[in-house]
Amino acid sequence: MIAVKESVKQVLESLSDQCTWDDLMYELYVRQKIDRGLEDVRNGRVVSHEDVCRAMTTP
Repeated sequence: MIAVKESVKQVLESLSDQCTWDDLMYELYVRQKIDRGLEDVRNGRVVSHEDVCRAMTTP
């Protein structure tokens, strides 16, 4: 897993020079959510598609 500081550097480098604070905060938020999701997958914290469909159709 990439260190937080390195991840922030990558996000900053990917943004244009005209980006806003909101642009930066959004990109960091998305990156954090993706990293957490990948960590959940690595640790087996997942729900199958079938289980989700079943939960969505059960009253």
